[in-house]
Amino acid sequence: MAKIKLEYIWLDGYKPTQNLRSKTKVEEHENFQGTIEELGDWSFDGSSTQQAEGGSSDCLLKPVAIYPDPARINGYLVMTEVYNADGTPHESNGRATIDDDDNDFWFGFEQEYFLMDSRTQLPLGFPIGGYPGPQGMYYCSVGGKNTWGRDLVEEHADLCIEAGLNFEGINQEVAAGQWEFQLFAKGAKKAGDEIWIARYLLDRLTEKHHYYIEYHPKPVKGDWNGSGMHANFSNSILRECGSAEKYAEICEAFRPVTKEHIAVYGQYNDERLTGLHETASINDFSWGVSDRGASIRIPIIAVEKGYKGWLEDRRPASNADPYKIAARIIKTVKPIK
Repeated sequence: MAKIKLEYIWLDGYKPTQNLRSKTKVEEHENFQGTIEELGDWSFDGSSTQQAEGGSSDCLLKPVAIYPDPARINGYLVMTEVYNADGTPHESNGRATIDDDDNDFWFGFEQEYFLMDSRTQLPLGFPIGGYPGPQGMYYCSVGGKNTWGRDLVEEHADLCIEAGLNFEGINQEVAAGQWEFQLFAKGAKKAGDEIWIARYLLDRLTEKHHYYIEYHPKPVKGDWNGSGMHANFSNSILRECGSAEKYAEICEAFRPVTKEHIAVYGQYNDERLTGLHETASINDFSWGVSDRGASIRIPIIAVEKGYKGWLEDRRPASNADPYKIAARIIKTVKPIK
């Protein structure tokens, strides 16, 4: 028998931006295979996470995904959904609202964020009482003059890969101290699971580096890029239709529900979606081929393949919930045949 450390991870009930919570269960297992079927439900005090009242505070954690924990011996990361005591999904449970049981929808998320120095509470590269040089030299840069935090970013990439996430890349972004990682999954729920696990690994890693992650979409005011979480998505129609008209129909389906999408695309997104810094205005809706200033971009690769590929919704903010993003996109796109 071996002692197994199971880190149960969930999203709390804070509004409008939820936070990661976790706690460790140590169990004895013989020949543990690391599968969901080997795990049981757990509970927690929902009154401490804005998910229940004190008089009836138990909420349930139901495991939905499990990954090896690369930083722990005999450790596993367990993504869970929050349920009420009566077995119904909690109102904070965005994953339960995703209508993609056949995994027809594929998602690739581009998670941008700022690395912050805990001592100065400024992005890395920002001097106390001033600013670094203007944007232009930081994007995909190399060298100590324009690049900060690479040690943590590389370690995070290794942890994600060791955990078995479908981690696809990293790059420094346009502003000083700003980075991005990318993840892809076939299935909307899996894509959300993997973003949250990657965020968990990133947040936990900052503890030993004396940094923290800022997911606010516009933490530095002025002529600096904000942080988004571009949602690249496809279903079988987008992957196979070969029709510019069908792509246009799908893009136009987003226009009448613009407000519904923006409502779940992250807090403070109005500060980022200004029409500047490679964004469309939050008050407008647009789409176009290879247009990074549009709300939705049709990638040039999809066009070159004869309109077989995917679309990129560039509006979601860096602090948005990938479960809710995916659920809303699927609700808009799925009725189109």
